[in-house]
Amino acid sequence: MLSHDQIWEALDRLAERHELTPSGLARRAGLDPTSFNKSKRLSADGRLRWPSTESIAKVLDATGASMEEFLAFMRPNAGSLEQQEVAFPRQGGAIPLLGFAQAGAGGFFDDGGFPAGQGWDVVEFPAAPSQKSGVYALEVQGESMMPLYRDGDVLIVEPGAQVRRNDRVVVRTNEGEVMAKVLLRQSPRSIELLSLNPEHPNRTLELSDVDWIARIIWASQ
Repeated sequence: MLSHDQIWEALDRLAERHELTPSGLARRAGLDPTSFNKSKRLSADGRLRWPSTESIAKVLDATGASMEEFLAFMRPNAGSLEQQEVAFPRQGGAIPLLGFAQAGAGGFFDDGGFPAGQGWDVVEFPAAPSQKSGVYALEVQGESMMPLYRDGDVLIVEPGAQVRRNDRVVVRTNEGEVMAKVLLRQSPRSIELLSLNPEHPNRTLELSDVDWIARIIWASQ
């Protein structure tokens, strides 16, 4: 019999084969982007959740994979996830790069703020990534972040990292606005952001209006 873990691992491997995250795979198949998230694989009371046969059929159709190929991903000798060719997070000395203007468009990030999908460039990471999964770069465009960041500077961003007061962060709103600010305060309902450019106002955002927030860990100067 096929196990719960085997089915989900096969979907993960199929996503990686096509350089997609689980969210990206669900999106390509026309499903809710959160359908294949790890948090959706168990119910609140711990019961196993299985992908439906309809979902699997849509994934196979969207990727062009056959059922035989899908089943092959469940075999023990199919190789571990680390042995598969992945877009992220295997990074070595290179990480994904995207312009700030592009970052506001859909399809470049999953629901956790990690890089997803196609259209990313690549830049050499100037320091060892230290095995941090999902680290990526954003290229500053324009003068709105002067004098700290200039047009063409590259910001290295770590999604999922804990953010604290006075951290430099990148924030994306639900409406697709992307900004680099300093986190002044975070409450259960809102965040207060200090503008890097004194000519631009500080911002206060309701957390319900924030798509994701990620910490800036390095910047070219």
